[in-house]
Amino acid sequence: MHTSAPQNIHPIGVFDSGIGGLTVAQGIARALPNEQIIYFGDTAHMPYGEKSAEAIQGYSVKICQFLLQQQCKIIVIACNTASSVAVELLQEHVAGKVAVINVIDPVVEAVKQSGIGRVGVLATQRTTKSGVYPHKIALTSPGVQVMAKAAASLASIIEEGMFNSAHTMKAIMDYYLSDPCLEKIEGLILGCTHYPIIKDHINNYYNGKVHIFDATETVAQTVKKQLQNRQLLYPGERAAHHHFYVSDYTRSFEQATQIFFGTRVHLNHYPIWEMIEQNTPL
Repeated sequence: MHTSAPQNIHPIGVFDSGIGGLTVAQGIARALPNEQIIYFGDTAHMPYGEKSAEAIQGYSVKICQFLLQQQCKIIVIACNTASSVAVELLQEHVAGKVAVINVIDPVVEAVKQSGIGRVGVLATQRTTKSGVYPHKIALTSPGVQVMAKAAASLASIIEEGMFNSAHTMKAIMDYYLSDPCLEKIEGLILGCTHYPIIKDHINNYYNGKVHIFDATETVAQTVKKQLQNRQLLYPGERAAHHHFYVSDYTRSFEQATQIFFGTRVHLNHYPIWEMIEQNTPL
């Protein structure tokens, strides 16, 4: 009997600062319909892109502890900012007990496979400042030019639900994407998991002539491969019931969750600063 068999029924843990990671969670749910997802949106501290690296690491560790308490068999950092500053710390924190997947490496690999020579990166201030995309692309695809643009308020705009207004989004796209540093790009990396929510607006801005890289499908396939390699895929078929936790209730998060998963959901309020660390199964 395979020793990891009891873990097969355990959930997949996904976290982000807010609604953006729902794009990743939705991708995982589509690729792995039998898997249960436990999603944590750290809405009390959103947006991460404006926080210090130390603060983001602290939030990420506490959320990771919570997901371990929920017996998650794999943890997905569905946030570019946290992926850029906290992934090594979280991998050390779980001490090999579960795999920790970030949203950056799968996209970097997709850029390599595309053969594109000039790529833009639209990201939060923290992710842009970290230089993680230019650094990792230089290692895997040294001939690719990378042009990074910080979109300071874009995640907050999306979090507030303003993406529903086509007129508003056109003005916002003009503001961010007309930056000279993004001229003549062949591809654009959506360096924040909030941004796939406005992917259609971005495609419209470029008239479909720029290849858009987002983590939604690439991360889902990475998760699937990791679970297959560890023999942790759910054995059989079921109607998976997902659970959603937030550190602070917001109406926009509840609405977004229902839109993404097509059903009414119950949000569980769980402030991470009240988590009891001594109960963590490490």
